[in-house]
Amino acid sequence: MTTLLVNGRVHSPAMPDATALAVRDGVIAWLGSDDVGRSQFPEAQVIELEGAFVAPAFVDCHIHLTATGLTFSGLDLRPAASLQHCLKLLADHARSHPDGPIWAHGWDESDWSDRTPPSTDDIDAVVGDRPAYLARVDVHSAAASTALRALCPGLVDATGYDPQRPLTSDAHHLARAAARIGVTARQRDKARTAALNAVAAHGIVAVHECAGPDIGGLDDWDEIRALDHGVEVVGYWGEAVTTADQARALIERTGARGLAGDLFVDGAVGSRTAWLQQPYTDAPGCVGNTYLDPDAIAAHLQACTEAGITAGFHVIGDAAVTAVVDAFESVVASSGAPAVARCGHRLEHLEMVTSEQAHKLGAWGVLASMQPNFDALWGGDTGMYAQRLGAQRARSLNPFALLASQGVPLAFGSDSPVTGIDPWATLRAATRHQTPGSALSARAAFAALTRGAWRAAGVRDGLAGTLVPGAPASYAIWQADELEVSAPADAVQRWSTDRRSRVPPLPRLDAPSPRCRQTVHRGVVIHG
Repeated sequence: MTTLLVNGRVHSPAMPDATALAVRDGVIAWLGSDDVGRSQFPEAQVIELEGAFVAPAFVDCHIHLTATGLTFSGLDLRPAASLQHCLKLLADHARSHPDGPIWAHGWDESDWSDRTPPSTDDIDAVVGDRPAYLARVDVHSAAASTALRALCPGLVDATGYDPQRPLTSDAHHLARAAARIGVTARQRDKARTAALNAVAAHGIVAVHECAGPDIGGLDDWDEIRALDHGVEVVGYWGEAVTTADQARALIERTGARGLAGDLFVDGAVGSRTAWLQQPYTDAPGCVGNTYLDPDAIAAHLQACTEAGITAGFHVIGDAAVTAVVDAFESVVASSGAPAVARCGHRLEHLEMVTSEQAHKLGAWGVLASMQPNFDALWGGDTGMYAQRLGAQRARSLNPFALLASQGVPLAFGSDSPVTGIDPWATLRAATRHQTPGSALSARAAFAALTRGAWRAAGVRDGLAGTLVPGAPASYAIWQADELEVSAPADAVQRWSTDRRSRVPPLPRLDAPSPRCRQTVHRGVVIHG
């Protein structure tokens, strides 16, 4: 059966003026004009687009499905505008959900006037003797009630423990593990289904699940692998190894695409756990956390390279980035740059990277999996980055243009639930970086959310993420009246700096995100 989509606009460099698209057996069979399509495929099922816009479907290259779904169904504290507002939201939730432990996510004191995080006493005054876990927005620290803390043997002796302040490091991992126990299998299943339905409704056909022992554990990952949903889940398991045999065995056990994703070298800037070369401006003497030392980083990278397996790390602070780049340099010296490049190694976040380091990573074929919404939320001269690091250091974070200029392949994602899953918001953030000279063109950002994200998942056929004959029929249909479908020349210029590229115009980035009417993956409708 052939399906023919007509009377729309098709975003395809192969034919920028295409108004019709034919799909056969899950593959793009043809592009062209309506009249030719109707005559060439007389027996096709015809879908009238009524002027809607068809574009390659998005891919989110870094997500946590269970935590995302639990934020949908649980307590989302990202709207909290102050400590008192945060506690009010907690109290309202506790009243409407009177039984069981409380799982909450998203408070960010850096945007509050007093910049005071919730304390143990604050939470106890609201929830009483109920276990309550309140993750900071970056999920690298969390406030916890006394009842939850009591469920964590060895907590008081763990690194990052404080009786009142939010828990970090090993203490946070203990509290998060205890909080996970209180989430039932049914709750987890409903959460993941809700998360996958939501991403499909945003024109996303594939996600990279970044799993690991300290994220959700093996049980959570095995349950994700067993999901039956139209959204494709590409999994990475963040656990370090020291030999090639260990790497192969762990891949066989987990079925993951690679031993990468959130394999923590350090933490996050907001929680002051990113590993820095110089102390935090607002915490003299603190240089963050080191979860993997340089020897462990190099051993993991060497083992995966020998096994031909994708390796990668969660890496944010400049000291962490330096340790990782030095490890790559040692593996390149012993195994050769081609062997490293073949593996498709990737780095998550990569927020503090120098020009010299970017040049090396580009030469070695290391991919950068990044989150533009980090800058939108925390960048600028008065944002969280500037509070923690000072304005000068803050301006160096998330340098998309620098990495692209040095040949580092880029893939973009949300790190949901840390930031929202709307890919158009991600695209806007990449093109509006708050540091002059660090933004990307809209065309490059769109590629990082489509072709670049497929490449980061190991798909290097040159077709995935495009709408050309022979490519997988993975696309989204967007509401036409919210799109600039008859754009003037200057709108095209916003999407391509070269008019000769004949890239068709896409939605205006200064307008609200368009509404997804339908999402299709390999010819199968998964939304709409």
